[in-house]
Amino acid sequence: MKDGLLWAPDKERQTHTLLAAFIRAVNQTHDTQLSGYDDLYAWSVRQSGDFWQQLWQFAGVIGDPGERVCDIDPEHPNQDSHWFPTARLNYAENLLKHAEQYADQPAMIFSGEHEVARTLTWRELVDQVAAIRHYLDMQGVQPGDVVAGYLPNLPETVIAMLATAALGAIWTSTSPDFGVDSVLDRFGQTEPKVLFTTDHYHYNGKTYDCLNKAQQVVDNVPAIERLVVIPFDGDRPSLPAGVDNWQDLLAKDAPPLRFTRVAFNAPLFVLYSSGTTGKPKCIIHSVGGILLNHLKEHQLHSDVRPGDRFFYFTTCGWMMWNWQVSALASGATLVLYDGSPFYPDAGVLWRLAEQQQLTLFGTAAKYLEALEKQGVAPKDDYSLASLRVLCSTGSVLAPEQFDYVYQKIKSDLQLSSIAGGTDICGCFVLGSPLSPVYRGESQKRGLALDVQVFNAQGQAVEEQKGELVCCNSFPNQPVGFWHDTDGSRYHNAYWSKIDDIWFHGDYVRLTAQGGMVFYGRSDAVLNPGGVRIGTAEIYRHVNQLSEIMDSVVIGQQWQNDVRVVLFVKLAAGVTLDEPLKQAIKKTIRTQCTPRHVPAVIAEVSDIPRTKSGKLAELAVRDVVHGQDVAQLSALDNPASLDQYRQRPELTE
Repeated sequence: MKDGLLWAPDKERQTHTLLAAFIRAVNQTHDTQLSGYDDLYAWSVRQSGDFWQQLWQFAGVIGDPGERVCDIDPEHPNQDSHWFPTARLNYAENLLKHAEQYADQPAMIFSGEHEVARTLTWRELVDQVAAIRHYLDMQGVQPGDVVAGYLPNLPETVIAMLATAALGAIWTSTSPDFGVDSVLDRFGQTEPKVLFTTDHYHYNGKTYDCLNKAQQVVDNVPAIERLVVIPFDGDRPSLPAGVDNWQDLLAKDAPPLRFTRVAFNAPLFVLYSSGTTGKPKCIIHSVGGILLNHLKEHQLHSDVRPGDRFFYFTTCGWMMWNWQVSALASGATLVLYDGSPFYPDAGVLWRLAEQQQLTLFGTAAKYLEALEKQGVAPKDDYSLASLRVLCSTGSVLAPEQFDYVYQKIKSDLQLSSIAGGTDICGCFVLGSPLSPVYRGESQKRGLALDVQVFNAQGQAVEEQKGELVCCNSFPNQPVGFWHDTDGSRYHNAYWSKIDDIWFHGDYVRLTAQGGMVFYGRSDAVLNPGGVRIGTAEIYRHVNQLSEIMDSVVIGQQWQNDVRVVLFVKLAAGVTLDEPLKQAIKKTIRTQCTPRHVPAVIAEVSDIPRTKSGKLAELAVRDVVHGQDVAQLSALDNPASLDQYRQRPELTE
């Protein structure tokens, strides 16, 4: 391993990528001589209008692109620019454009904890979308209305979304592990007209009822006119009067599927922020922005092609669900899974990868860390010959997990540590099939995104830690926030810190290779003695210790300064005695700096996380300082916070 280099594609592999084909198309169309990713990236930022127009043609987007690529507001050229302002298209039409060509081939394959695969062909997918669109038509759903899913990651969830999008309406969803209050915090704001749910779901070997919670949501959101229940296991559930059974809707005669084309910037999805500092922000994403950006991220950055098998371990409450579904537009087969990634054992997803010959496997960084902790080596037990790309997101992927992937999963693999978020329903940094993978680095900045790292003086820097910003506009900027009539909440969320520049809130470093290293969220950065420390720097080394299962670190206000406090969840049978504390401190001092060493180390039995698995560092910090946590319902395990209140170690 030279200079951290872990993998590089060979010449043959590079030549046959969609990204290489795109570069050839750009050179031919624009009389350029681009060679390699970095050349293309520089051109795409310099000529972003030409880039997005070229992508429309290259990806075969169905619709009318209109006469203009971008209208720019002279006062706020980035925040208020409007891409393809006269274009007309339909998201579902583009996701189903391969259906006729691949009619009898799998469009979706579903598996759960019982590990019995269920396949839906492209023909069956179109027929079922037509039936559900017809049902929504009969309920009076119009373009601009909201339809919601309180659902597991089922094929029927995708079908309900596509039916909604086919008629130009807006889709929003949460997963069934959300409590009623969490759902009301979301759907109570967006006021859907129709709600889809399931009768039950399975997780970690247990079955959980959904009907009671769904009925409570209906009772508390007056806008919901109809409730539709999807049987999880196919058995016909007993439903109360006035509730529609999905199976009955499919059995009715429906006209052929039609698509209502809408404006490029018409709303498609409403996604929700985690809501840990107040009610979740309802972020509106556009039809064209989502489609075009996902085509870019799938085809150019991930080399997704027709016939590929595309898998992402996600729930319907995370933006990665929306991201994965768009892979249908590239002709890929979606492989869906719902349940625990460790039930009945840690091999469940890798058996799925082998059986379905996955080409892209997506997951959270925490999952890879957990596999490593358990000593799981998928390459020894499963055939992963088809696997070309492994994507990781959700939190920082530590350098040690890069090693783990190449040593224990597959050596010939594009490892894409991708990062962006719900805010853009996409990525600011992600993979490149033409470029090497370096240990601990996300491969490249996203094409046509002028992503920079700014220091405290607002200057763009390289090989220095700073703030991740985007200095130009892009089609998948949010349309805005729901009920934010004057746009002030949207402006304050992203554009107010640096005039007309997107401030994303990640503490990062741009490397000499053009990659990105992440150190954690900016608002969770520690600041002892005025020195900024990214929390990921500490997690990277503490969580590698065999005695530690998980950890969370915060800065505590102490004697007119800030001191570092580390909470650790220990492995079974381990005691947090003085030798272990000293071992932890020595590891941090040796691997980081003396300033990183925690002043206090305390044991807890649970680490609070959001529903999407992100560490709730700010919630812990608030509790330690005696402040209320604004939205406990945003947490997957809110009761865990009780362990952090009034700790005697924090008063000494």
